[in-house]
Amino acid sequence: MSYGVEITHRLDRAARSLVEEHFAVQAGEAVLLTTDPLTDTSLVSAIVTAVTRAGGKPVVATLPQLPFQGALADPYIPEPLTAAVTATDVWFDLCFPYLAGSMTHDRAMAARRARYALIATSSASSFARLYGGVAFAALMDLQLALIEYLETKAGARVRLTCPLGSDVQFTLDKIKLPRQRIARSPGMHTVPGAQSLYPAAASVRGRVVLQSLFDEHYRLLRKPVTIEIDERIVSIGGAGAEDRPGLERALRRAAGGRDLGQVIHFTLGFHPAARITGEHFIEDIRALGTNAVGMGLPWWEPGGGENHPDGVVMDQSVWIADECIVDAGQIVAPETLRAQFQRLSPLFD
Repeated sequence: MSYGVEITHRLDRAARSLVEEHFAVQAGEAVLLTTDPLTDTSLVSAIVTAVTRAGGKPVVATLPQLPFQGALADPYIPEPLTAAVTATDVWFDLCFPYLAGSMTHDRAMAARRARYALIATSSASSFARLYGGVAFAALMDLQLALIEYLETKAGARVRLTCPLGSDVQFTLDKIKLPRQRIARSPGMHTVPGAQSLYPAAASVRGRVVLQSLFDEHYRLLRKPVTIEIDERIVSIGGAGAEDRPGLERALRRAAGGRDLGQVIHFTLGFHPAARITGEHFIEDIRALGTNAVGMGLPWWEPGGGENHPDGVVMDQSVWIADECIVDAGQIVAPETLRAQFQRLSPLFD
């Protein structure tokens, strides 16, 4: 199904990586694509074509662009979609803001049928870079090796810095969201190319300097925002006049109105083909050296969820147990990870 648009070789390659390699769509499986009016028709067409080629049964649901993510989006999600997500085998969510964290998403996860992919990009070119810009198998090799390494380092001290002044330390906790090479199990799945670093409770101290922000919408910041943390977030500084009110609202909302909340995750972006666009959050946080700092309530605790603000640190360096693992975005240690990273070259400019 072409929707009357051309599917480029790069886009076709990426769609096949998603459908065949990552989610292994099988003949007869029901596959739901959620889209909004900003989603490129060529992207939809490419994924639908790949699903059909694999023998799956695609359905495309287009809804108005959501004004918020997470539970704040609940009033804007049509009821028929809630029924659809519980009756699908694979759910590719292209909407941004995305449906993860909403009641509709919660019901799909509770039904334990759908394999949900938080893709959350409307752009065919962004998607082509994420799923087709490097050899997908090699990207997953590095992703899984990084997870294995981090699992051995639970309890170690981590330090993150960036050229603009980020300098924060915390104790590394266990991985919260398992990653499968092939997404065969029902539940939440994300785009490869970034790995979350979870801090142990009350262990985060220091500052992070954010250059882009996803609170009530996503954008590059006119002025960097500095977040000071001493177990919990204690202050916000440096923000542009138009950015601070929205960020403070989002932080207090995500913390249940008590205070500015806490940091619930850091991340390590390592996708060599990803670019900083200022428009596509899911791609931006996978570019080399990026760190999506999630703030609010942990999604694994009562009242937590995906409805939290994320700020992005760029060009970060990372130390784990006093060993430099990432130097200005480049993985430099241990040797096994460094070698895998160096083999992971972009397939196109």
